[in-house]
Amino acid sequence: MSKQPSPRQPLLSNRWLWMMLSCLAVVVSLSAATPARASEADLPIPDLEAGHFANLGGLSAWWLLFGGAWVICGTLGISLYLRTQIHRLPAHKSMLNVAEIIFQTCKTYLLQQGKFLLMLFAIIAVAITYYLVGFGHSDEYEFSDRTYQELQRYPKESKTIPEDVLAKLKPLADDKVKVTGKKEFVATLSGRLSKKEWDDHGATITEIAAPDPIGSVLKVLYVLLFAVVGMGGSYCVAWYGIRVNTYANCRTAFASLRGKPWDVVNIPLRAGMSVGLFLISLELVMMVIILLFVPRQIVGVCFLGFAIGESLGASALRIAGGIFTKIADIGSDLMKIVFNVKEDDPRNPGVIADCTGDNAGDSVGPTADGFETYGVTGVALIAFITLAVPSIEIQAMLIVWIFAMRFLMDFMSGVSYFINQAISEKQYGHLTEFDFEKPLTRLIWIAAGLCISTSFFMSWLLIRGLTVPGVDLAKTENLWWQLATIISCGTLAAVLIPEFTKVFTSSHSKHVHEIVTASREGGASLTILSGIVAGNFSALWMGLLIAGLMAGAFGVSTLGLDEVMKVNLDPANPAKLVGVGSIFAFGLVAFGFLCMGPVNIAVDSYGPVTDNAQSVFELAQTEHIPGIKDEIQRDFGFAPDFERGKHYLEANDSAGNTFKATAKPVLIGTAVVGATTMIFSIILLLAKAGYLHLELTQAPVLLGFICGGAVVYWFCGASMQAVTTGAYRAVEFIKRNMNLDKKEADLEDSITVVKICTQYAQAGMWNIFIALMSFTLAFAFFDPNFFVAYLISIAVFGLFQAIYMANAGGAWDNAKKLVEVDLKEKGTALHAATVIGDTVGDPFKDTSSVSLNPIIKFSTLFGLLAVEIAVHIKQGGGNYAPFVGVVMLAIALVFVWRSFYAMRIPPKETEPQGAGGGGGGGGAHGTAGRETAGTH
Repeated sequence: MSKQPSPRQPLLSNRWLWMMLSCLAVVVSLSAATPARASEADLPIPDLEAGHFANLGGLSAWWLLFGGAWVICGTLGISLYLRTQIHRLPAHKSMLNVAEIIFQTCKTYLLQQGKFLLMLFAIIAVAITYYLVGFGHSDEYEFSDRTYQELQRYPKESKTIPEDVLAKLKPLADDKVKVTGKKEFVATLSGRLSKKEWDDHGATITEIAAPDPIGSVLKVLYVLLFAVVGMGGSYCVAWYGIRVNTYANCRTAFASLRGKPWDVVNIPLRAGMSVGLFLISLELVMMVIILLFVPRQIVGVCFLGFAIGESLGASALRIAGGIFTKIADIGSDLMKIVFNVKEDDPRNPGVIADCTGDNAGDSVGPTADGFETYGVTGVALIAFITLAVPSIEIQAMLIVWIFAMRFLMDFMSGVSYFINQAISEKQYGHLTEFDFEKPLTRLIWIAAGLCISTSFFMSWLLIRGLTVPGVDLAKTENLWWQLATIISCGTLAAVLIPEFTKVFTSSHSKHVHEIVTASREGGASLTILSGIVAGNFSALWMGLLIAGLMAGAFGVSTLGLDEVMKVNLDPANPAKLVGVGSIFAFGLVAFGFLCMGPVNIAVDSYGPVTDNAQSVFELAQTEHIPGIKDEIQRDFGFAPDFERGKHYLEANDSAGNTFKATAKPVLIGTAVVGATTMIFSIILLLAKAGYLHLELTQAPVLLGFICGGAVVYWFCGASMQAVTTGAYRAVEFIKRNMNLDKKEADLEDSITVVKICTQYAQAGMWNIFIALMSFTLAFAFFDPNFFVAYLISIAVFGLFQAIYMANAGGAWDNAKKLVEVDLKEKGTALHAATVIGDTVGDPFKDTSSVSLNPIIKFSTLFGLLAVEIAVHIKQGGGNYAPFVGVVMLAIALVFVWRSFYAMRIPPKETEPQGAGGGGGGGGAHGTAGRETAGTH
């Protein structure tokens, strides 16, 4: 049989051409801007030596942050200790061999993704470089109130400036004097003082008020370095996740043979906790290094580069991983119907790809996503504090307060794991049957209780009795418990959202039972309709839950936070200040979502281990090895029970599905709530430039809302199109090469399926990334207010679309598990109907919904740069920004076109006889011919 053309040719053969064109388009759009303007993204991070905590004996914020970093190094050590514990657990060599094959295919996938990430980074690097060269330096110096505060609080006692000298400089701060040129600025300062005063203090004043700027090239290198660090962090935690998970999967499968189900739960949970602690600890260490050791003049842009880098890494790994895993999953699952074979049948070439996909989509994606979410939320809060809090002392204290709570909450998450383990071992260690969901639920509640207690304790310890200059003490003396309460609203959301999710997706839920009941009489049609119902209902209740908790946070913020955080949104009236405490409260709610970050990641990572464990059990075929029972008794000291072990693994996989589903709305909720804080930075930028016109009666605002929704729905379609076409190619290949006469599939065939999945994942991601970046630039250039409305729209539309799709998919998934495990009706018409529902739900829950999270954050972060470029074009007298926007929109629409028409399934000119059958004949035994690895 002649080989079919490789999909690589129409999809990716021109990727380098498209990459060069994309870079050129970015350069053209950026070159339209005028240079030599100060960057709004260059956040004025306070000197952390300026803040002192009276309740800790006057300890400086810098030293508290430095000491806390060592606590995090301890939790990083706990993570590595848990990994070592897992690695030392026993497993039969047949299972270890399968786990190693899965790891090697995962390794190949990640290496390929690493190359792909570098290509995407090249485009972003062009934007960041020109942005910094164009706007990252200025000859204009300003003597602001912030400058005056820094002179007041200069930490070096030997160079303290007397009050009478400062009093002579105060009028400059009141008038916000701006002078072009350092020499002229210094002359203005010296002119206010006597010769003796300037001789004594001039060097110190110059050092603070007019520091030597860091050169543009060095600044670019710093920012690109930390962008690489951010991207590398996402990539690193992805590697760590698959390594730990592939250690745990075979050991979980082997532990099931002992007949003690607690071991089947304990190993995946330990693996998840190791990944969660590693992820959060590494994130915190990286951010502390930036805060403490990077020159203060560029900390702001380095944080922005770090956030963009990790957002880029998370977007690529999450989206590409989501496409990969569902191509493999659908290709593998449909064979159960086509050939009427069991789950994870060794003869199915798609099973290894499915196992790789479990890690690519359910481990690599979520860990990179969690790493990025935790970091971007922190960057957003730091940005907000520096922009909205006038006092640099209060800024330093609040920044360190946030990190100190993160340190202790990370530690408390680890403590909650050991508490839960002790309780569960005592309660379940001797049982042969129990509900696998209960230990995981208990872990979440223990962690929530400890984290809420920690937030109140640390707030009381660090900011009790906080005094803010110019604000009545009655408004600030209770600020500590108000901020802790707001954070607790987010922590409650992280607890209640999983409980709400289980109502719609757990195998015990009425909605999942409704899907099975409908499927029994109505087949796949009613399976799909019932799942859609569950998804829509879940979006309502979770939307109300999130809105209710945000409303509670808003209510608390009105008790005094608005008095502490005020900004000017009207340059024509500098004295008019607006309280923005409620926006900060929403950022703290997002912070609260992530308080128990290691536990959130642990229960999410639980799923891919349980799924892989079931696959390892089947692929290893350990039970068919001659004399295996005697061998295990001799070498491991127990008599294996293969039937009971298989039952435990299937039941545990159902629990894993449920908790994978519970983690998805938590991350998307964090992205949406946290985006409000980052969007505020764009609003403030527009306000300072005099371009803020966010009114519902303004046409650009309404149009922005509409376009945001349009892009969300395009993205969902584009990502599912990549899955559909890739799954078609995978199914086509597997049907032609699956040989039921063999005991197991050829490794070459399995590798080919992995290649198909990887190719279509990268092709889909490439189209999505270029289109999304072009949309961001185009909309920012059209009108900044239009763009702000667009960002708000993708956040709101994305929230509900993601919740609906995630929970509908989770309900379909566990409906299938209910039929397989509880009803034991595999191979029936009911099972076939629920399998079809599951394959529809696969891209819903694991591709489109979860990828909306990094999409929202990447658009917001990259949009901050894009809006500033657009503003500077207008301020430079240019009126050509809309024309540049039209060019970028045209590029975006080309890639939108490519995301379907270049990805669609090509019609067959001639249908090979017998190739489209339902599984018998030549296709089952490979007589229709074999395809090589190059075919797809």
